Amino acid sequence: MAQLLDDDRLSRSNPDPQAAAKDGGSAILAGLLGDLATDHGRLRALLDPHFSPDRMLALRPYVEEVTGQLLDQVAVQEQPVDLREALALSLPLLVMCEWLGVPQEDKDRFGGWIQDAAGVGDPVRSKQGLGELFAYCGRLIADKRRDPGDDAVSRICATEGISDDEVIGLTAFLLFGGYETTVARIGTCVSLLLANPEQWQALLRDPGLVPGAIEETLRMSMPNPHNGGMPRYALTDFEIDGVAIRTGDFILLNTIAANHDEAVFDRPDRIDITRDTTGSLAFGHGAYHCVGATLARMQLQVVLTQLVARFPTMRLAVGVDELRLRLTTLIGGLVRLPVTW
Repeated sequence: MAQLLDDDRLSRSNPDPQAAAKDGGSAILAGLLGDLATDHGRLRALLDPHFSPDRMLALRPYVEEVTGQLLDQVAVQEQPVDLREALALSLPLLVMCEWLGVPQEDKDRFGGWIQDAAGVGDPVRSKQGLGELFAYCGRLIADKRRDPGDDAVSRICATEGISDDEVIGLTAFLLFGGYETTVARIGTCVSLLLANPEQWQALLRDPGLVPGAIEETLRMSMPNPHNGGMPRYALTDFEIDGVAIRTGDFILLNTIAANHDEAVFDRPDRIDITRDTTGSLAFGHGAYHCVGATLARMQLQVVLTQLVARFPTMRLAVGVDELRLRLTTLIGGLVRLPVTW
């Protein structure tokens, strides 16, 4: 699976435009990035500098401060508290605003557009969400061209040879990818640990296990039937384990299944925060490793570190079987995460 994720005989873009229009994930990717969706090398070259270790290190104090403020509010709410509503929905929005240079007062507006764009089953609403997001990003880029700041959008605008349309597409792509996915992963991480109290207790005894807990819960990410893997299309004829692949064939690289492969992980359906997760494909692999992985991991580590320290007796307020997945969006995640302590 890892080799196929990084195989240049496969492409993320459907060579058949009519078929691509029916593929929700591909259509959104193409809609956000335009020609950059098929020029992966240039896309990475444009984005990688903005996710450098130094940039992420500089952003971390802000993430810690905002997480602390949100948890201050959680602490005084009547229990049970929906942690998705109280923490997971707000933190990624505020972080993306700070990092990209988006005015904080606009966060609720573009958050709604992103949720609409990520929805399945209502293509009209999804298209409208994308349209609103693009229009907003166009106004934001115009403001940054006039008055640049020390933020990712201003730095992207200053890139030599980049067009306004490309900057708009990249900004929309970062807002989309950095928001919904992180919301979902915060909920998954916390719910998996609370559903396995012995793992939560292990974190209480040794907070140094937080990074491992993050990697293990990412590996265990709950599936969404609308997003069963990473779509690829064959650029040429070749063979996979004796199976003939023809040019244009659709291939779904199911990373969730790969992360539960017994040949790679012992007892893969059991969560173990001390596990060696080196073979995990939670963020893809190789050239297609998620560019925002460092930012997502950092937010998850801050959230989990502060939750364990401040709410050691936290537990699920409902049975595990009462937790519901969001099935109306490509990204997935939980509908609610009720907790008490």
